[in-house]
Amino acid sequence: MPPVNFSAPNVGYSNKKIDGELKSITVTLARPDEVTGEMPNIDGVHIGQEWQTAIVEAINKMVIFKDDAKKKFSLSVKVTALNISKGGITMTSSATATYTIIDRSNGDVIYTRNISSEGITPLDFALIGAIRVRESVNRAVQNNITQFLQDLETININKPMFPSQASPK
Repeated sequence: MPPVNFSAPNVGYSNKKIDGELKSITVTLARPDEVTGEMPNIDGVHIGQEWQTAIVEAINKMVIFKDDAKKKFSLSVKVTALNISKGGITMTSSATATYTIIDRSNGDVIYTRNISSEGITPLDFALIGAIRVRESVNRAVQNNITQFLQDLETININKPMFPSQASPK
């Protein structure tokens, strides 16, 4: 059985810089009333921890945030669904998570988006179905994180999506 590996492939240095420091990253699993699909238990795997490790690694590789900036941000990720393939020749799993970046000084929501992605593993990857299923989960989460990283390069911190009441008008 291949290991759980949510590490997004091919993450490179970003030429765009966000003039802010990312102070914290948290990944949580949705409460039962927030779940939008399945939320399985994968034996011995802490989905939130694995997801968080992969995001930290990817953001560190991108070097998109400035560590010495005046603005400070928090990233929270809420995993709302992880639909694991039930079987077949080609295994397709899906992942859904809400990513939110908040300005810590005033509560502005700089960015928020619900991202859904799929991971597809064809028969030629492995003959054993359980291996293809695990890899389809890995790919679904990797694709989810990759979509978020692509969005990071478009964020304008001076135009929050949802300004807070504490923000000056």
